[in-house]
Amino acid sequence: MGMKLGGDSDEVLSEINVTPLVDVMLVLLIIFMIAAPMLHQGVEVTLPQAQAQSLPQRDPDPMVLTVTRDEIVYVKDDPIHPSQLEERLAPLMAARDDQSVFIKADKDVPYGSVAEVIDILNRSETYRIGLVMDTPRR
Repeated sequence: MGMKLGGDSDEVLSEINVTPLVDVMLVLLIIFMIAAPMLHQGVEVTLPQAQAQSLPQRDPDPMVLTVTRDEIVYVKDDPIHPSQLEERLAPLMAARDDQSVFIKADKDVPYGSVAEVIDILNRSETYRIGLVMDTPRR
């Protein structure tokens, strides 16, 4: 796939045209830049607001439990009954280096439901529990 550039030379040009490769790579880069923030959204809940300082995040992919307004508990994106939470979390937490769990509860969830999830986490020897909140809007 070479071409002559004039003259009497029968020499074939053996350089690769990288322009299509660069075009494809730029398109893929743009697609991943748009899609990446949507990958770790999880279940949508309305979080309570607090003025507390954020804790440093140790793991780029933290374990997140979500409690929705309907008191359904989600492990990442999978709904699970609270009675099965302990047995479901045990293998997931055993495979992780960071033993932290973040609870993302809707602001309208009764305190008892969140306390029940915290109690289950304490029984399963998950010692680092964090509550996810929004910062107040000004």
